[in-house]
Amino acid sequence: MAYDRYIAICKPLHYGSLLGSRACAQMAAAAWGSGFLNAVLHTATTFSLPLCQGNAVDQFFCEVPQILKLSCSDAYLREVGALVLSISLVFGCFLFIVLSYVQIFRAVLRMPSEQGRHKAFSTCLPHLAVVFLMVSTVLFAYLKPPSISSPSLDLVVAVLYSAVPPAVNPLLYSMRNKELNYGVKKYFLCLLLKLQ
Repeated sequence: MAYDRYIAICKPLHYGSLLGSRACAQMAAAAWGSGFLNAVLHTATTFSLPLCQGNAVDQFFCEVPQILKLSCSDAYLREVGALVLSISLVFGCFLFIVLSYVQIFRAVLRMPSEQGRHKAFSTCLPHLAVVFLMVSTVLFAYLKPPSISSPSLDLVVAVLYSAVPPAVNPLLYSMRNKELNYGVKKYFLCLLLKLQ
């Protein structure tokens, strides 16, 4: 998404040639491949752990920290290795996003038209908000001290980073649609009138 915004704003005349179907397929394959390898690494690491405290997880889906709580072995080195690889992968993606947006903001701030700057910022800021929400909640979930861990807090944080960004993303991008915006305003106005 960051690369798409970068090409659209910084190199608009080259958009079709730089972001063709081949480039999109390569980026999707890289994202899916790295995500799959990361998942396989964590799955293999956690399935190799002996569980001595039962097999009931306090979440609605299996997460590595929750499974580690059930383990009775000291898998420190294996988990540190998996964590280092995951952090490297996430840091690489995050660095790519940051560099793309630095270039975008440099290009936007050089635009002479305030309307052009507003349009560019309104295109980029929703994506940045979703990325920030996901990154901050993931960092909190995996790096918070065990002393503040509770099943309800873990559940809320897990929902925040796994369900909210995919659900909010289409809403943020569709709210720029004038017809949808008009429909939402009309609906809430009718609702408000009915309540009075």
